[in-house]
Amino acid sequence: MVTLDLKVTYDKVEAVRASGALDTVIVCPMADILPQPKKLLFTLFKAKERATIAKDEAHKSFAELIDGPPISDAPHVDPQTDIAILQYTGGTTGVPKGAMLSHANLSANMEQMRLFFSKVRPGEEVMLCVLPFFHVFAMTAAQNLSVLIGAEMALMPRFELKMLFDIIKRKGVTLFPGVPTIYTAINNAPQTKNYHLTSIRMCISGGAPLPVEVKQNFEALTGCTLVEGYGLTEASPVVSCNPLEGKPRAGSIGKPFAWTECEFRSLEGPYVVMPEGEKGELCVRVPQVMLGYWERPDDTNCTIENGYLHTGDVGYRDEDGYIHLVDRIKDLIICSGYNVYPRVIEEVLYQHEAVEEAIVIAVAGNYRGQAPKAFVKLKEGASLDEDELKTFLKGHLSTIEMPRLIEFRDELPKTLVGKLSKKELVEEEKAKAGDVAAE
Repeated sequence: MVTLDLKVTYDKVEAVRASGALDTVIVCPMADILPQPKKLLFTLFKAKERATIAKDEAHKSFAELIDGPPISDAPHVDPQTDIAILQYTGGTTGVPKGAMLSHANLSANMEQMRLFFSKVRPGEEVMLCVLPFFHVFAMTAAQNLSVLIGAEMALMPRFELKMLFDIIKRKGVTLFPGVPTIYTAINNAPQTKNYHLTSIRMCISGGAPLPVEVKQNFEALTGCTLVEGYGLTEASPVVSCNPLEGKPRAGSIGKPFAWTECEFRSLEGPYVVMPEGEKGELCVRVPQVMLGYWERPDDTNCTIENGYLHTGDVGYRDEDGYIHLVDRIKDLIICSGYNVYPRVIEEVLYQHEAVEEAIVIAVAGNYRGQAPKAFVKLKEGASLDEDELKTFLKGHLSTIEMPRLIEFRDELPKTLVGKLSKKELVEEEKAKAGDVAAE
C-alpha cells in the first residue's frame, strides 16, 4: 500500500500491515509534494503530525521505488477480463462491496465522456478537483477526464469554502464536478457574494439527486451550466446525463450515454419491461458494467442478469427519452399499501426557503405499517418549527406522503465524499424502536 508519512493515515496502514494483510508499505513524505516555503514550514513546525517510519524491509520510500530498475517483463493485460480497480460501493444504505472494474470498463466510460463533453477545449480547461479521487465519480469525471482532455487539475485536499473560492479565482476554474451538498453550501454561504465565479463554464452534479432549487440558484450565482447526471459504482460509473447545451429536463437524470441500453422492469416481475411513462426498476446494459463483485458471486448473480445491471433505482422514461428517477427500491416506504417515495418529499422540502438539507426515511407506524420521517437542517440564521413546515408541505403532498415526524438537526450525516447518508439515521430509528419494544 502507498501512503503518506502522516500519523492520521500511516498509523492505520501500519496496523493493517502488522496484522499480516500487507507485505510492503511505500511511504511518500508529505514535505516532498509541497512548494517552498510551505515545505520548509511543514518540516519545522509540523513534526508532531509526521509518523515514525520503521527502517526495515517492510517499508520502502517512494524515492527508493522510482530509483529502482525498470520492469523488464511487464505482465500481459487483457482489457476485457483483467481487473483495473476494485472500486468499493459507497455504503450509504448497506455494507460496501468491491466492484471489479476492468480496463475496458474504464476506457469505455471515458470514451463516452469524451463524446458528451464535445465542447471542451483540449489543453485549455481547468478542472476543480474537490471530490476525493477514491470516489468513483471523482475518479472518472475529475481525474481521468482531466488526463483525457489535457486539463489542469486544481487539487483541493478537503472541501473548505474559502479555499474553494480562492482556487476558483486564482486558477480560473472552468469545469467543476461536484455533489449537491457542495453546490448547496456555495449557494447558502454569506461570503459567496464577495467572489466572482464567472470563470466556471460547466458543472456536472452526481452522487445524489440534485434538487431543482439548488440547480437554479447555483446557475443564477455563476452563470454556468449545472446539469444532473447519473451513475453507479457498478457502471464505472456514468450512465446518463442532461445535455450541456439546449434545455436540460428539470428533475431528470438526462438521456443515456452512447452505447447504453436502458429498460425499466416491473417491480412485481423482473422480466416485464414497463412502457413509456410507467415506473419500474432501471436496468442497464452498457460496456462499462463491472465484471462482478469481488468474492461475492451470489450478489453478482442477483445484480447482473442476462447482461443487464439491476440498479435498484425506480423511475421511468418520458416521451422525449429523458430518464426520471423516483427513488431507491430499498428506500421505498409502504404506507397503507401505497408506495411513497422519499425523494418526492425531499424535493418539496427543498422548496422551502429556510431548508438547506433534508433526508426522508421510513419509520415504523402503528396504523399504516410504515410512515415517512423527515430530518431537516435549516439555513444559517433561519427559523422554522414543525407545524410551520407541515403547513407548507400540505400544499404540495398528499396525506399519505406527509411526514409523520419532522426532526430538526444542526448537521445531517454524510459520507466522506459529502453525500447525504441515510444509513446512520435508519440505524438510529431501529435502535429507538428496539428500546421502546424492550420497555
